[in-house]
Amino acid sequence: MNKKQKAAEIFRRLEKRYPAPEPALDWTNAWELLVATVLAAQCTDERVNKVTPGLFARWPSIRDMAAADVGEVEEAVRSTGFFRNKAKNLVASARLVMDEFQGQVPRSMAELVRLPGVARKTANIVLSNAYGVHEGIAVDTHVKRLTFRLGLTANTDPVRIEKDLMPLFPREAWGDINHFLVYFGREVCKAQKPRCAECELEDLCPKKGVK
Repeated sequence: MNKKQKAAEIFRRLEKRYPAPEPALDWTNAWELLVATVLAAQCTDERVNKVTPGLFARWPSIRDMAAADVGEVEEAVRSTGFFRNKAKNLVASARLVMDEFQGQVPRSMAELVRLPGVARKTANIVLSNAYGVHEGIAVDTHVKRLTFRLGLTANTDPVRIEKDLMPLFPREAWGDINHFLVYFGREVCKAQKPRCAECELEDLCPKKGVK
């Protein structure tokens, strides 16, 4: 079985396990998903989902966030960690969206990564889930860990991992494979104690890096 065949079998098994994948973050539009994804850096989705209702109630629109006081936003997102940077980036992003994108979250990778605090991972999540646009595969800590363990990449840099993965999966599956690996990484292939004995991918997995 070559790498592409293995990737297809991994996808098939995880699709059976997760028939309706979607982000664990709560959102109703592209801006809310972008904000939630930025806040989720170095923070749990559960914590972010507790913070965003109050945040969006106070600053419901991009225009509102663009006019917000950064210090007040800091207090609203403090519990997500790295709150000063996150607040500064959210307000600056909102202002850029208002000034240069007519108040609409951009629909391309090149435009999204111009927003402060938005790199390829966040852009991929927004494009795939909010717009159905697949320009790449979002590589977070779970995707990075699992694809290395499964032997789908030998790289540790997220951008290089993404380049390794994109040819292995059909473009229309790029959003779903991110969800599958995130869910599976949280439930089974954990960082410290992977549950290999109950893993439906064990026969495909070389267990690279697993002690």
